[in-house]
Amino acid sequence: MKRWKLGVLACLVAVSLSALLVGCQSQSYTPAGKDPAVADSSLVKGGVLRVGVNAASAPLAGQTSSSSRIVGIDVDVAAYLADELGLKVEIVDVGTDPASALEEGTVDVALGVDASTDNDMDCWRSSAYLKTGVALFGAKDESSVPTVDSKPKVGAQASSKSSWRVTNLFGDESLVTENDLKSAFESLGKGSVDYVAADAVIGTYVSTTNDYADKIVALLQEPSGYCAAVASKNAELQKAVDNAVKTLVNGGAMQVIEGKWLGGPLDMDNMTIVKGAGSDSGESSTEGESAAPAEGEAAAEAPAEGEAAAEAPAEGVIEGGEAAGA
Repeated sequence: MKRWKLGVLACLVAVSLSALLVGCQSQSYTPAGKDPAVADSSLVKGGVLRVGVNAASAPLAGQTSSSSRIVGIDVDVAAYLADELGLKVEIVDVGTDPASALEEGTVDVALGVDASTDNDMDCWRSSAYLKTGVALFGAKDESSVPTVDSKPKVGAQASSKSSWRVTNLFGDESLVTENDLKSAFESLGKGSVDYVAADAVIGTYVSTTNDYADKIVALLQEPSGYCAAVASKNAELQKAVDNAVKTLVNGGAMQVIEGKWLGGPLDMDNMTIVKGAGSDSGESSTEGESAAPAEGEAAAEAPAEGEAAAEAPAEGVIEGGEAAGA
């Protein structure tokens, strides 16, 4: 009789524990959010970081072929910055005029802004969260860096900063213009050109998403990068964004984002820079560097720094995983 009672009791305890575990599993855990790092008075909307991007600049920001949602590197960066500041995030398409959006108070932060010192935007800019520059892409088995005397055939998108840089370094006869970067990389695959010149980030994205297996063999300029911009009068937000960008880069999160969109982080600090003629080994050289074209020379006129249309993937479609926190 005692054994029977003990058996019933054991069954009841087991059922109770099972119900308790099921109840625990049905409850979701939400970690506590961070306290806001800036006062609402420093934001367009209290508790929210409104971030401006250029939605026509894949892979920094763009739209997939199946959705109108904006995704991309800058959207992921925006989500990270907002989380670091203890804020929600809103993405705003500001096109190619982030300066006006900051000045008019449409956004709190603008991303994808050229970090070079000759950019004349009247605003505060962070250090670069993503380095870039005009790069020279070669086929998978290509390792040589061309000299000016070798007269290489270099494909580049028409009317871009990259096409101007090719003309400036190698001469008009080396430039092979294409309507878009995809066409330029296709010409490289067919052997119609020896190299492709493109923004390092955008070119890597186009090559990776189309499985071209091409690689950067050199840079055609000193690397610059993309940074975050804040209105010049908003000192509190500047300090907070500055700290968040440094954490993003130094903590390794930026490498994860680059891996997601570019197949891996770009090492811009250890690349050969082609600066002019007289380098048989392909190493950097300033000797014989071509002078900048005279003002008014339309064929070689350099586009403005950070010009969004300078390197546009074919059809402007961005593919990849959707950004978290967008």
